[in-house]
Amino acid sequence: MQGNLPPEAQEKLEELQDLQETAQQVAAQKQEAETQLNESQTALEELDDIEGDTKMYRQLGELLVETDYEEAEADLEEKVSSLEVRVDTLEKQEERVQEQFEELQEELQQMLGGGPGGMGGAGGA
Repeated sequence: MQGNLPPEAQEKLEELQDLQETAQQVAAQKQEAETQLNESQTALEELDDIEGDTKMYRQLGELLVETDYEEAEADLEEKVSSLEVRVDTLEKQEERVQEQFEELQEELQQMLGGGPGGMGGAGGA
C-alpha cells in the first residue's frame, strides 16, 4: 500500500515510523531509570536499619570496596536525586514524542482525505 502513497504522505509515514521507534527507545530508557531509582530508594531506606559502624561495601565495576555509612548514604542520596531528574526528563520527552506522533498521524490522515483510522497501525510494520 505504501507504494501507492503520494511522496508527501510516504514521507509523513516514514516520520511516523521514526517517531514510533524513538518512543519505544525513550520508554525503555525510562523503565530502566525507574528500576534503578526504585532500587536506590530501597537501598537508602535500608540504611536506616543499619548501625553507623557496620562494615559496608559498594560495587566498583567488578570489585567490592569498603565504604563508610556517611559516604554510602551521600552516594545513594545523590544517585536518587539524579535518577529522579532523569525519570522526570524522560517522562517529558515521552510526552513530547507522543504529541508529535499524534500531530503527524493527524496530518497524514488529512493528507489522505481523512483516510482510514488504521494508518497509524501501518507504522509498526
